[in-house]
Amino acid sequence: MENGNDIEPADELIGARQYRPVGSHDRAVVQMSSISMHPSSSSDLPLSPIKLTPRANPNDTHLSSHTESKLELFGFDSLVNILGLKSMTGEQVATPSSPRDGEDVAITIGRPKETGPKLGTLMGVFVPCLQNILGIIYYIRFSWIVGMGGIGQSLLLVAFCGSCTFLTSISLSAIATNGAMKGGGPYYLIGRALGPEVGVSIGLCFFLGNAVAGAMYVLGAVETFLDAVPAAGFFQESVTVVNNTLANGTASAGATTISTPSLHDLQVYGVIVTILLCFIVFGGVKIINRVAPAFLVPVLFSLFCIFIGILVAPRHNAPSGVTGLRASTFKDNWSSDYQPTNNAGVPDPSGSISWDFNALVGLFFPAVTGIMAGSNRSASLKDTQRSIPVGTLAATLTTTTMYFISVLLFGALATREELLTNRLLTATVAWPVPAIIYIGIILSTLGAALQSLTGAPRLLAAIANDDILPVLNYFKVSEGGEPHLATLFTAFICIGCVVIGNLDLITPTITMFFLLCYAGVNLSCFLLDLLDAPSWRPRWKFHHWSFSLVGALLCIVIMFSISWAFTVVSLALASLIYYYVSIKGKAGDWGDGFKSAYFQLALRSLRSLGANQVHPKNWYPIPLIFCRPWGKLPENVPCHPKLADFANFMKKKGRGMSIFVSILDGDYPSRAEDAKVMCHQLATYIEYKKCEGVAEIVVAPTMSDGFRSVVQTMGLGNLKPNIVVMRYPEIWRRENLTQIPSTFVSIINDCIIANKAVVIVKGLDEWPNEYQRQYGTIDLYWIVRDGGLMLLLSQILLTKASFESCKIQVFCIAEEDTEAEELKSDVKKFLYDLRMQAEVIVVTMSGSQGQDDSIEAFSAAQRRIASYLADMKAAANGGPLMADGKQVMVNEQQVEKFLYTTLKLNSTILRYSRMAAVVLVSLPPPPLNHPAYFYMEYMDLLVENVPRMLIVRGYRRDVVTLFT
Repeated sequence: MENGNDIEPADELIGARQYRPVGSHDRAVVQMSSISMHPSSSSDLPLSPIKLTPRANPNDTHLSSHTESKLELFGFDSLVNILGLKSMTGEQVATPSSPRDGEDVAITIGRPKETGPKLGTLMGVFVPCLQNILGIIYYIRFSWIVGMGGIGQSLLLVAFCGSCTFLTSISLSAIATNGAMKGGGPYYLIGRALGPEVGVSIGLCFFLGNAVAGAMYVLGAVETFLDAVPAAGFFQESVTVVNNTLANGTASAGATTISTPSLHDLQVYGVIVTILLCFIVFGGVKIINRVAPAFLVPVLFSLFCIFIGILVAPRHNAPSGVTGLRASTFKDNWSSDYQPTNNAGVPDPSGSISWDFNALVGLFFPAVTGIMAGSNRSASLKDTQRSIPVGTLAATLTTTTMYFISVLLFGALATREELLTNRLLTATVAWPVPAIIYIGIILSTLGAALQSLTGAPRLLAAIANDDILPVLNYFKVSEGGEPHLATLFTAFICIGCVVIGNLDLITPTITMFFLLCYAGVNLSCFLLDLLDAPSWRPRWKFHHWSFSLVGALLCIVIMFSISWAFTVVSLALASLIYYYVSIKGKAGDWGDGFKSAYFQLALRSLRSLGANQVHPKNWYPIPLIFCRPWGKLPENVPCHPKLADFANFMKKKGRGMSIFVSILDGDYPSRAEDAKVMCHQLATYIEYKKCEGVAEIVVAPTMSDGFRSVVQTMGLGNLKPNIVVMRYPEIWRRENLTQIPSTFVSIINDCIIANKAVVIVKGLDEWPNEYQRQYGTIDLYWIVRDGGLMLLLSQILLTKASFESCKIQVFCIAEEDTEAEELKSDVKKFLYDLRMQAEVIVVTMSGSQGQDDSIEAFSAAQRRIASYLADMKAAANGGPLMADGKQVMVNEQQVEKFLYTTLKLNSTILRYSRMAAVVLVSLPPPPLNHPAYFYMEYMDLLVENVPRMLIVRGYRRDVVTLFT
């Protein structure tokens, strides 16, 4: 197609679809004729037929087969299809499915597929949170807390614990409104903000806390039932007699008899109740929604009866300690009165339990937990971004307000003795009969247990669905499905804890798990708000990073105030899970806040470094590893294995980063996909070789052009590669690769112009790996000033296990014998100031004798250069000499001088360093206007018969310094 007016033939198939010219009589054109179009442009755009209701030319039927619109110019379906305009014409269009996490999907258009019943704010969030928060502590312990801590400290206690959950609710609301939310509740939020390791560790702890909390609620309901109906017990009750109870702070004679249900009764009834609740949970969301109000309505009615009873107290049958709402009682109960108690909570001078404000925090805090009950059902909510904030904050504010009012009312209702000794004061004052309170206690605890057994399996299933831990694959569920296997596992844990019966050693750890989750939510919001990434756009605007920070600190303070021992246990368990996930878990990138923090820290560090020269004390090698070999490598090996090993040898204790670059010959548009595949292969290989670095593939017409692009553009600011590492092309003459000399010289010249250091490895095949220990010496032939790079490389080699047994020898070349001692003294002083231990040897070139094998190589090089020069002159035919596509000037005397100098240096190396572990020598720059072939002959003569050599050229910067 040469211009826009050409139309493809009717019979031509493109992408297995037949096209034909669009005529003015077509129905699509007729239907759109009312749209104003420029006459000259109407024929320039090939219109894809759109199936519309026929209004003209009913005999035209060849449009009926074209049921889809395709914009071939852009290569994707028309937006008419995606946005569903076809459905307006009666066609059925498949709805796009939501992308899975990790897929690169820019925009997903269309409604998500409805999978089962969805919950609103009231039944999905508010009711579960309210049921979890309103528990047994309010009924049987709240009046006792007011009596022990007084009205003043009780108000402070409610404010302290309520502030923690309120700030956590704000953080939860901010994260939940930052985008679509899948199942898993707090685990999903924490994992996506702090990474999969943190998310799974806190998520599993939170799951365990919910599962055991369900057992705690079940035991509370059963114990209350057996207290109210003692005849229902199968076994004999336990009886405890307490002497010398306190009355108004003074000891009084007498005894108090406390009856508690038998442990075996608690176990039998607890197992039965747990099984019944699991049957309800197995019924799914519909059954839970129908049952939940049956638990909640009686609870709310019982609370109403308590407040009515407080207002009409004292009634005719009230104990003497219930004074009714009086200012004098309020005044007497304002201050605290901490007293020792026995295990039943009854004041006893010889009691083993002492109380203070911190102990009250540990006792009361479970009464404010449960704010995550709604978010645990996030997969079942219609609109998570609206329901979670509104429902959670409404439940938190409702219960906290009720607690504040209850502190004031209980403090003015009864004497301190009555508050401390009457465990069921709420039942005593309830109107019209105490039985309502027993029903409220039982149903409130059963409702909380139901919510725990509902949320915990969904949390476990969400963790399993993320496919981080293979061991959890059994608990995976399909989208919209019920987590039956996870529910069985949760029930097994719950029944096991019920059989234990005594949860005194477990419940503090459960509280720690809840606090750990709350701290994780606050830290997630704090990190996201502080980083303020472009993707952080929560709809909930009533938050600030300071709120989240204070909320996280409150959680930590409450944890340690309750029990530092249980805090350490819970943190240790979370750390073990984190360590296990980091080792056994599958790697996943969720765009978490830590990676964003690393990225922003890198950007800030890069800006602070600027483009100024790095001080020698802060200089690190950033090698650019030139992977493209001078010969062929085995299939599926994108880099020479020993080149990857050498890259690790250039880092001191693993610090630094390597950039592995390979050049792909060709045209970029046609080879872009090949470059992506090669880049992935190279990245996988360097990860396999445990090289800390990145892989880059550059497409260019030639290797020289590609390298020139790399050396100019690679890196940012001071984080640019400063050393180019490549293999010496030992095979250039053996395989008659005539393009190698010009490419090799071009790369070295580009490095010199770009002010990059160069390290050329000769004998790469014999380079040792990390397990091959070397002995002998590391010999440095320090000929020119290179900023100390050669010295630094030798010191870095000594830090590796392979070369740690070697010693360094520095050979200095002196022109005359008279200069030897003075030069040796200066170099030794210089090395001493640099904190480098090395033996200094001064060699005079004039006195050295040529080695037989060196002289033979020298003669062979002379003959080849003479032959190459003769061919150049013959090709020039009297004109200027040309080599490598450019004019050259050959001074035969200078060529002879270069060869002789190289001969003397090679002879010196063979004389002193033939048995060295590795030899380092300065790289001579390519002479101007010399053919690249000549330079390769110089280099071949330099490395002749040296098994392992590093040819080093520094740059115009010091990489070592004398100063502190």
